Amino acid sequence: MKFHFKRVAAGVCILFLTVTAFTIHKDIPTELPATALFPYGRCLINKEHNLELISSAVHFGFSFEGKDCQVVASIANTQDRNYLQYELDGVYQKRIKVSKNSHVPLVISAGEDGKHIVWIYKATEAHTGAIIIEKIIGQSVKAIKPKSAPLIEFIGNSITCGAAADTSEVPCGTGEYHDQHNAYYAYGPRVARELKTNFILSSVSGIGIYRNWNSDAPVMPQVYEKADFQESSSAMWDFKLYTPRIVSIALGTNDFSNGDGLKKRLPFDSGIFVSSYIQFVQLVKSKYPVAQIALLSSAMVNGSNRILLQNCLLAVQKNIDELYPADKKVAVFFFEPMQATGCGGHPSVAEHAILAEELIPFFRKLLKG
Repeated sequence: MKFHFKRVAAGVCILFLTVTAFTIHKDIPTELPATALFPYGRCLINKEHNLELISSAVHFGFSFEGKDCQVVASIANTQDRNYLQYELDGVYQKRIKVSKNSHVPLVISAGEDGKHIVWIYKATEAHTGAIIIEKIIGQSVKAIKPKSAPLIEFIGNSITCGAAADTSEVPCGTGEYHDQHNAYYAYGPRVARELKTNFILSSVSGIGIYRNWNSDAPVMPQVYEKADFQESSSAMWDFKLYTPRIVSIALGTNDFSNGDGLKKRLPFDSGIFVSSYIQFVQLVKSKYPVAQIALLSSAMVNGSNRILLQNCLLAVQKNIDELYPADKKVAVFFFEPMQATGCGGHPSVAEHAILAEELIPFFRKLLKG
């Protein structure tokens, strides 16, 4: 990476997550440093030469031989816990908690000898904090480059993050907000896997175009250029690292929100929403001039607000097409209404599958264009 956070790494507690007991091999394991990995998504190499996973579902792959391998991971002392999740030989396994002050080895066991492939994903979002990867240990361990394929960047809010979707371990109403995050099973990665594309998630819970769920700022246009989506961060994201074929933008749910019902909330302003959205699309186009822009509505916005949001997106589409007549026309997709059953009115893992099924024909058509 071309930049580093000014993040103090001293006091970071290194830990090894355990999936099963480690089998000691006769062959001497090799170590693959984080700097040799090929991560995909928002991340950075810090001053300790470790890999910091930032955005939702940022991922990397490696192969190893034998039955087991180890991943050396850590979180900052300011965090209590965070989550990884992984795929082994093409099959999703589970989320793994990364806790501070834990020194338990993370061992990924394949159960049988042979060559195996692992993909590690960050289950949570940027605002949950970075997960730091130091190295991979195993027999004949080698980094895997992501496949050569079109890229879709999914910009959005908590829905795009896969927030509050997975209650398999921590029920709704208990634990912390990120305890139910599952970015791997969010609609974007599902669409990408089905269509065999690469993907990046650029998403923040509670965020909107001109106002957030329960605050006026910072909104997505203010944080999109920051590497970790934090307005106060000095680290800027390097948009030259990736060239998306399609940039999907799914914002508006939080702009329509009534918030917590306690803080004063003005009525939704369609004029400000449309003008702010147009400016944000222009910002995205300045980063990716040849990308196809796709605007998604929200399955969580229903009733008269659903129609209003759709009309706003059509107004954005019309204005952008007029401003950039030589570019690809903006595509718009309207979700079917959904009464979500995940935590806090978010889609569950199963409901993300429904959202993805709706989107797959839409994105397949765009990829052919």
